[in-house]
Amino acid sequence: EARRQRRLLLMVVCVALLLDNMLYMVIVPIIPDYIAAMRGGGGTAGPSAPAGGNGSGGGNRSLLPARYPPATGSNEDVQIGVLFASKAMLQLLVNPLSGTLIDRVGYEAPLLAGLAVLFLSTATFAFAENYATLFAARSLQGLGSAFADTAGIALIADRYAEEPARSRALGTALACISFGSLAAPPFGGVLYEFAGKRVPFLVLACVCLLDGLMLLVLAPPGGTGARANMPVGTPIHRLMIDPYIAVVAGALATCNIPLAFLEPTIANWMKDSMGASEWEVGLTWLPAFFPHVLGVYITVQLAAAYPHLQWFYGALGMAIIGASSCLVPACRNFGQVIIPLCGICFGIALVDTALLPTLAFLVDVRHVSVYGSVYAIADISYCVAYALGPVVAGQIVHTMGFAQLNLGMGLANVLYAPVLLFLKNVCQMKPSHSERNILLEEGPKGLYDTIKMEERKG
Repeated sequence: EARRQRRLLLMVVCVALLLDNMLYMVIVPIIPDYIAAMRGGGGTAGPSAPAGGNGSGGGNRSLLPARYPPATGSNEDVQIGVLFASKAMLQLLVNPLSGTLIDRVGYEAPLLAGLAVLFLSTATFAFAENYATLFAARSLQGLGSAFADTAGIALIADRYAEEPARSRALGTALACISFGSLAAPPFGGVLYEFAGKRVPFLVLACVCLLDGLMLLVLAPPGGTGARANMPVGTPIHRLMIDPYIAVVAGALATCNIPLAFLEPTIANWMKDSMGASEWEVGLTWLPAFFPHVLGVYITVQLAAAYPHLQWFYGALGMAIIGASSCLVPACRNFGQVIIPLCGICFGIALVDTALLPTLAFLVDVRHVSVYGSVYAIADISYCVAYALGPVVAGQIVHTMGFAQLNLGMGLANVLYAPVLLFLKNVCQMKPSHSERNILLEEGPKGLYDTIKMEERKG
């Protein structure tokens, strides 16, 4: 019964992550309509709206429209960049608070609160009629994601405490994130054209509501007294200065920079350098979903067979990302561009799937086994890349060039890969080394600690 319940909870979390990424990407085909309306030209849905996809797989993936009108000297480019970055910016600010709150109150209540805010954000998107409302809805989504994403991933790490089940569960969540990013633009574009702009958001809102109700049935917040049995979590500022956690967080941020900076810039580069058509620009990221899922599967299987090489899988992924990023400017047609983009997404899958379980293991062996704050740190790492991407990437291309941007991002990943050698001996750490010392030094603080003390004495 407990095993079935945790599988159902995994499904609830996966649906929440899927919804978050679909909502994040579903406005891609709709944004040009709002831009046209703001210019006084009226909205044009359907064929003029771009189709774009993202097969990356990390929480928090943004994408500028593939066909955004060229700059006209106004501040519209800045407005669109800020709109797409606003979710990650707010999420970046809220994550330290959400991680601390999750550690104090447990995982279920923040997850439910995050789903409620996502529902409100989705409903706001459905009835938005101007830029200000869109910005408010986008920012609301960042607030909801800061709780839903962090609490969901932490809940998976808590319920799947043993390996390789934890890696498999987190890999499943990453695959749902990737699928949500892939499916959202076509989903939004088709429904927008044939049923109107409100329908895709109303559908997502209904699924979000059902997901929240299912969570209430499976794990009512505060209904089981689970929080009373949880230990006192390590403060987030102490986790941030842990050198092992800092290395992992740096890797997660660095490996996502190429994707975050390419998504808003590659469409214009393809049109200028190779005369790419609209359908080619729209389909640029769709094939990358499959190597991402393949990377998740391979890493999960390797982690089960050789768990002591998690650091190596992450380093290999960063090397692949670096090499692929450097190859992008050398491409001369649409078919060639797909290859390095698939390499980037494959490498990100290796890094994410290897290092997310490593964060939970580091908390188990060096701190207290409560995961809200450590996965808030992981979310912060993603948000750093995806908050800067839509705002900064275009300026870098304008001043330095597209090739220099890619070479710099590739070099950063290649140089960071050897840093993961620092994690080589992590697998040799023993959970009792830290948790026992914390319990003995600080004394029992609750039912959980008292039981642990009695077990130690026995």
